[in-house]
Amino acid sequence: MSRSVNRLPEDRFENPPEQPFSWVQDWLEQAKTADLLEPTAMNLATLDAQGRPANRIVLCKGFSQNQVHFYTNYSGRKGRELLQNPQAALCFWWDQLDRQIRLQGQVRQLPAADSDAYFASRPRGSQLGAWASEQSQPISSRREMEARFRAVEERFAQTDAIPRPPHWGGFALDADWVELWQGQANRFHDRITYTLQPDSRWTIARLQP
Repeated sequence: MSRSVNRLPEDRFENPPEQPFSWVQDWLEQAKTADLLEPTAMNLATLDAQGRPANRIVLCKGFSQNQVHFYTNYSGRKGRELLQNPQAALCFWWDQLDRQIRLQGQVRQLPAADSDAYFASRPRGSQLGAWASEQSQPISSRREMEARFRAVEERFAQTDAIPRPPHWGGFALDADWVELWQGQANRFHDRITYTLQPDSRWTIARLQP
């Protein structure tokens, strides 16, 4: 179905900033005020050793320079694929705002100190879950999962500050391509792309919908 109402175009589509990340962060902050269940949710696409793609939702946990941060189990499928083939794509989609942001680039592990700091900020139950789960590995039942959780809960019962598991931590996607997309009527959408050049400048292009 075609959209029947034009949204007011942002001035930035006619006069885009020299680099994309102030714009990306502005849109993320606006999404956080739009009564969305998970405004920081983003689709992460990876490739396996045979070049087959896979995607899933992860949460954005911050930015630094051209990087987007997220955290996961390094031993799970996405963690293994990112370590084997450190190229990935991310996509934010905010239905109520009719907006999308796509990012592509190389991925690297965050320093251990960054992962430690973020893990310490998580709720205790999430910390225990990171220890209890062998992410992406088969298990016989929900009952066995809960038994694993209770065992970890008992293990750390007398521990105030639960340490970060060695198999769990952060990644940063160092973006070299970014697209900002705003839906408009008649599928005549606004699209701006940024492509990072070897001299660290961004080449900007408006794309037809």
